[in-house]
Amino acid sequence: MPTDTPPTIDPVAAARWQRAAPAHSPWLHEEVARRMESRLQWMRQAPATWCHWDPVRGGLQAHALLRQRYPGADCYVTETAPPRQAHAAAALAPSWWSTARWTGGATRLAPPPPGSVQMLWANMALHMAADPQALMAQWHQALAVDGHVMFSCLGPDTLRELRAVYAALGWPVPSHTFTDMHDWGDMLVHAGFAEPVMDMEHITLTFATPERLLQELRELGANLHPQRFAGLRGRRWHGQLCDALTQHLASAAHGGQLALTFEIIYGHAFKPTPRVAVSGHSAVSLQDMRAMLRSARPPQEPV
Repeated sequence: MPTDTPPTIDPVAAARWQRAAPAHSPWLHEEVARRMESRLQWMRQAPATWCHWDPVRGGLQAHALLRQRYPGADCYVTETAPPRQAHAAAALAPSWWSTARWTGGATRLAPPPPGSVQMLWANMALHMAADPQALMAQWHQALAVDGHVMFSCLGPDTLRELRAVYAALGWPVPSHTFTDMHDWGDMLVHAGFAEPVMDMEHITLTFATPERLLQELRELGANLHPQRFAGLRGRRWHGQLCDALTQHLASAAHGGQLALTFEIIYGHAFKPTPRVAVSGHSAVSLQDMRAMLRSARPPQEPV
């Protein structure tokens, strides 16, 4: 059931968007992925195996950047939307004649086995998930101990100018509520991650016309709020919206173009060695038991 706290998403609408989202990476997604990829230079150890989660929407160009950074690493390509799985295979699976098939890491078009990857990359997906904690749990399961997740998503300042326009006109909100980065950090810890690091930045996009602005928003996502407009709107409403956008979003600082703010949140966290609570009876998975034994094993003396 939807709640009044972020992300405030209608799960039926979220599932519908997951199936119907365009099979391409919006410009903003690629730009965010490029900025997030540059942060990998600070990671101490390159992954032997990594996972690209929902790459068709998250960034196909970004996938190429990650392949260049980790050319020898194996990669699991996990596209969770069945309509876009064929597109992911066509775009990312090496051709039989490609030298990458023989010289680089393997590409597997499948979800990673539990505990098999050292990095999970998920760009601009979390803010569209109706149950983000369940999604984080999937990421946690896929990662090996000491592996890390890298993700980005939209924050609560996103579309603040558009929200003000809708409020002034007495309309329902134009989008669902986006989660604050501190709440994402709490969710990561709740999902079993450790040492979450969160930061954010604002990106302003400008548009020459309201029609171009609305086209960009349709490509980026959909309004998943439970109290969104219940029915279709007509040409009169659309004309009123375009007039309001032209009047209220024109920015002198951007040469009179229409300006919209997007808050981008970046997150990073590790999967720690599992701990078992002391009790009269404890159940531990075989995977977690192996991880605990490896971490507790004393280092070998040099021969």
